[in-house]
Amino acid sequence: MMDGLSSTVVYVVDDDLSVREALSSLIRSVGLQVETFSSATEFLRHRRSAATACVVLDVRMPGLSGIDVHHELKKRLDSIPVIFITGHGDIPMAVRAIKSGAVEFLSKPFRDQDLLDAIGQALERDAGERLEADRLRALREAYETLTPREKEVLALLIGGGLNKQIAARLGVAEVTIKVHRHNIMKKMRVRSMVSLARIFEELAI
Repeated sequence: MMDGLSSTVVYVVDDDLSVREALSSLIRSVGLQVETFSSATEFLRHRRSAATACVVLDVRMPGLSGIDVHHELKKRLDSIPVIFITGHGDIPMAVRAIKSGAVEFLSKPFRDQDLLDAIGQALERDAGERLEADRLRALREAYETLTPREKEVLALLIGGGLNKQIAARLGVAEVTIKVHRHNIMKKMRVRSMVSLARIFEELAI
């Protein structure tokens, strides 16, 4: 299950040294990198690498709790997947954690495989979100290569305008609109107006 994830990192945040050591050993045993932190503050101050990652958070710690950390990450618009572990959890707390976006909420003692499964799911989620972010970034960069007039023509095309109507509105020849349309499709790397409209919607232009 962990194949192909060796270039990732799992962060473990727990104030109990024995728990940090045990989890670190378990996670390393499946070929994953691990970084451990004894407090929420230490983790939040850490400058993370750009690697695909997830964080295993103890719910109850001195100072900031795991829940506090999750809220802070969301405020920072940091979408790193979170797995909560706790020795003091209850069902309402677990439900709130999952509703707020946590991948899993595990009560101690939990099975090693349950944690590894959750980590695998979390890393796959992060990898997928990174790919999607890269795709959208590429689309935005492609959009920014359009000239102001091409952007104007694109908006009118997406609005349902025909070449002839757009030409009349902009006071240019219809062939000019056809040229703009060709250049737009080429720069945005699409072959149909449907695909172009979908991109337009995704970028919320």
